[in-house]
Amino acid sequence: MTAVLQVIGRPLQTTAAPLGIVSFELAGTLATSQTMIASWDSSAQLHAAFSLGLDYLYMPLYAVAVALACVRTAATSLRSPQAAASLGLLLAWGLGLAALLDALENAALWQVLQGSAAAAWPVVARCCAIVKFALVLAGLFYAGAGSALYLFKKARGY
Repeated sequence: MTAVLQVIGRPLQTTAAPLGIVSFELAGTLATSQTMIASWDSSAQLHAAFSLGLDYLYMPLYAVAVALACVRTAATSLRSPQAAASLGLLLAWGLGLAALLDALENAALWQVLQGSAAAAWPVVARCCAIVKFALVLAGLFYAGAGSALYLFKKARGY
């Protein structure tokens, strides 16, 4: 699904939006968002709309996948110390919050894409995106680091 969204989002990469939809998510101001939209032709704007819609299917997929990775890491790799395992469980719940924030972010971006002149929408989208990315990256880092530690311990015979 990640690869599909990247292909769909490729036409959104312009000078005004070098990271495509991610640039749009993090724009933060109405003027910046409008500049990005203006840099997209009508086909690219359809790609943006489709990407926002398809992302609603992606949200539970990434949230559950990363949450399960955190739970598995907490259960197997980091049983001790207890604080490290508890962090994994907390991050797993945080992934649910990340998906909810992603949904709110997309609703705000949809308003901007549809021509809303409300300055609050890009701010809402940016705030949601920052927290969402932080939670997802923290979950991925936790699961990756815990898995690496598990493999290291296993190779050492611990």
